[in-house]
Parts: sequence; structure tokens; C-alpha cells
Amino acid sequence: MIKNILKHIKLVLKHKWLVFKFACKIGIFWRGFMHDWSKFSLTEFGESINYYMGTHSPVTEARRQNGYSKAWVHHVGKNKHHYQYWVDWNSKGPMPVVMPYKYVAEMICDKISAGIVYSGKNFNNSEPIKYYEKERETAVIHESVDKVLLEVFTQIENEGINNTLKRKNLKSIYNKYCGKYLN
Repeated sequence: MIKNILKHIKLVLKHKWLVFKFACKIGIFWRGFMHDWSKFSLTEFGESINYYMGTHSPVTEARRQNGYSKAWVHHVGKNKHHYQYWVDWNSKGPMPVVMPYKYVAEMICDKISAGIVYSGKNFNNSEPIKYYEKERETAVIHESVDKVLLEVFTQIENEGINNTLKRKNLKSIYNKYCGKYLN
């Protein structure tokens, strides 16, 4: 148990550090610093220790064993960089809402960092788009935000993380698809 606690803390801190570095690169310093502090809450931390595997998310393991994850429900309800936060579930069916730029940018940093942490030395620039293509099959996400993610992750695959993760580039892509919602 102590071993899992230490390994999980190390994994979360590595993830947070990568998100912070990427967030600083694109000018959202505070979002990078505040990223995922809820992972240290009792709800998320407890489940993460119980289902820690090291090769994939404890949330995935909890779902595999129980069919759901309390930590995940808590996490997406507390963290605005998850598209699930931006869904009105009380409409006539789920109604996704356009996410503000700072949260879309943080989500991009989050997804890249998670890929790096869980893939380790096997990470390559195709990971973000492959992961997102699989995720979007069931995602309830606003179509404009979806287009932003697809374009950014495609650019990463073709041009690399460093050439893609630039504030001006991300803002331009975001404004191209989401600008009409910025009144």
C-alpha cells in the first residue's frame, strides 16, 4: 500500500510538472500550476491508490473492476479542463457547450502529458491523435472544440509538440473554430 501511495504521488507530480511546462510555453501559467490538484482529494486519491497499476490510469482499472469510477466523476466535476464539465445534462439529451480557450489549452497540455507519462519511452507524436480518435467515439463534446483538438493533435503528429504548442498557433486554431462563440 505504501509503495502504491509513493508511486502514485510520483506519477501525479510528473504529470503535473509536464502540464505546467507545456502550459507555461503557451502562456497559461496559472492553469498549469492549478492543474489537477483535486487528485490529492480523499475521493480521488483513495481510489487511485486502491487501483494503481502504473501502466494505465487507476480510473480505467476502477471502471474495469466496478463498472464506474467515483474518482473520475469527482475529477471531471471539479476540473474545467475536461470537456465533460462543459455538458448540460439536463437539456433534451446532453448538450455540449463551447469551452473557453484557457480550458481547451489546458486540456491539450493534459492529454499530451498523460500520454507521455503512461507511454513512457514508447511515446511518439502520433499518440495524442490516436488516443483522441478513440476517445471521441463516445465523447459528448462541442463540435467546435472537437475540431480544435483534431487540428492540434494532427499538427503534433505531423510537426511535433514543440512546433505546435505555441500560444499564437493554439489561439489561431481556437479562434478559427470557436471564435463565433466569443461574444
